[in-house]
Amino acid sequence: MRALLTGNEAIARGAWEAGVLFASAYPGTPSTEILENLARYGEVSAQWAPNEKVALETGIGASLAGARVLVAMKHVGVNVAADPLFTFSYTGVNGGLVLVSADDPGMHSSQNEQDNRHLGAFAKVPILEPADSQEAKDFVGLAFWLSETFDTPVILRITTRVAHGKSVVEMGERKEKGLAPFKVDPGKYVMVPANARQRHRAVEERMQKLREFSEEFSAKRIEWGRERRIGIITSGISYHYAREALGEEASYLKLALINPLPEKTITGFAGEVEELYVLEELDPVIETQVRALGLSVWGKELFSALGELSPELVVAGFRGNGGEDTAPPEGVIPRPPVLCAGCPHRGTFYVLNKLKVVVNGDIGCYALGVAPPLSAMHSIICMGASVSNAYGFQEAFRAAGEEGPEAVAVIGDSTFLHSGIPGLLNVVYNGGRTTTIILDNSTTAMTGHQDHPGTGATLKGDPAPRADLEKICRALGIKDVRTVDAYKLAELEAGIRAALQSEEPSVVIVRRPCVLLKGRGPKGFYEVKRDLCRNCRLCLRLGCPAIEVREEQVWINNTLCNGCSLCEQVCAFNAIVKGGEENE
Repeated sequence: MRALLTGNEAIARGAWEAGVLFASAYPGTPSTEILENLARYGEVSAQWAPNEKVALETGIGASLAGARVLVAMKHVGVNVAADPLFTFSYTGVNGGLVLVSADDPGMHSSQNEQDNRHLGAFAKVPILEPADSQEAKDFVGLAFWLSETFDTPVILRITTRVAHGKSVVEMGERKEKGLAPFKVDPGKYVMVPANARQRHRAVEERMQKLREFSEEFSAKRIEWGRERRIGIITSGISYHYAREALGEEASYLKLALINPLPEKTITGFAGEVEELYVLEELDPVIETQVRALGLSVWGKELFSALGELSPELVVAGFRGNGGEDTAPPEGVIPRPPVLCAGCPHRGTFYVLNKLKVVVNGDIGCYALGVAPPLSAMHSIICMGASVSNAYGFQEAFRAAGEEGPEAVAVIGDSTFLHSGIPGLLNVVYNGGRTTTIILDNSTTAMTGHQDHPGTGATLKGDPAPRADLEKICRALGIKDVRTVDAYKLAELEAGIRAALQSEEPSVVIVRRPCVLLKGRGPKGFYEVKRDLCRNCRLCLRLGCPAIEVREEQVWINNTLCNGCSLCEQVCAFNAIVKGGEENE
């Protein structure tokens, strides 16, 4: 049977076919759909974890018990999971474990575009890189074979184009593996220094065996062109870009296992071509190792280390005028992302802009608070950093004996449970007075409305205990905890003002479900009364996409408006009124 699948769907299918029993992840674009699809297979216990570190640690436990395990996350999530990953490289596996790292060249939905091929090499674990959906499925099975054959976790590195692009996949059947027997072996699994020293030796021996294996690994291949003037070493989606750009005019060494590299194969290929090129997205990972072999090669001097490649950029690189492709195609009007009409976060940023405080933000769709006219976001670093950033900002002024501006932390409910709790505990422990605003929209909105420990449901939709944000904050030592309605501007502003005036740490929980959660958002729409409107345009400061200017007059597009009422609340002339209960 054949099917048209995205890379993420194919990875889920490949995990199921490989007999995976347990899977865990924290949602993050471009990896989110892997677990969402894997959860549809009843044989697999598929779960969302509060963060990536917990996901991998749970997966390690399942591997020690003998299960085949898949753990998935986006590239920056591997940073969070790095602590257990590096030690798990030492212990090795019982049941095979595959870690999917979904890198994001071009930063379509990420705060950086780090290249996790470095991280895999740093951890001394094998890295496989598929080029399309068929390989994405097949390489999962290969990864489990490698994991169990060489006693190692394996990284399956994909990129956004592979994750979300579709191609035809030949489907297979599930091969049940069951549980491998668990053997008590402290020397292998208990990483106190004396044992870890011996396991480090085992890791180096494993890498040497993998180097030898890489030469015979059948997943790599050489494709000879009509001539052998140009030879291209490549892997992943870059292979398809090269093929589309140059076709049969070039010869290709398409790699599959990119850590460790097949050095003899590379040297042999180089000897058969006149000019050698390495084509890879982001960093010169393969190129650097090829140069270390003493080979003359063209690479990043022709093909940019910034953003995604494309067939057009490959052609431009060979012509000597390569660069990153950051401009939209000709004729396409730029459309920057904005908070949705009716978004419960909008009022918070409207108030924060009005109060002129420094806003330390976090990872979530509320990052869009940085955009005009709200313009109420001054830093975003990584998941959970907002609380620590705000405290550190204030502490710098205190240590200098200066009166600094007010600073607040803004963090979403999912992000707070992911990694915001330790930062808030730090504020209490060190006597800070930071105000933390938790935007509780009852979901992980930015990645597509996944559940988390605060929503009351699991990945498979089963009922689950709901984490109580108010009780968590109080348990951390926060006495000043208040909850306000995201759609009541006066209540929201009063709550934030009171928290800012507090001499102790405070938390304001701003609560309303995401407007896109079916059946849970506001209803109806608002309209402008022409005879009352003074055209002061104060409502435009909300930055709501439903509020438009037509022929120099303010209008509300009732096909976009969903009745959140913020515009009615900011209008000083009562010119905005409820227009109906159903959207047209």
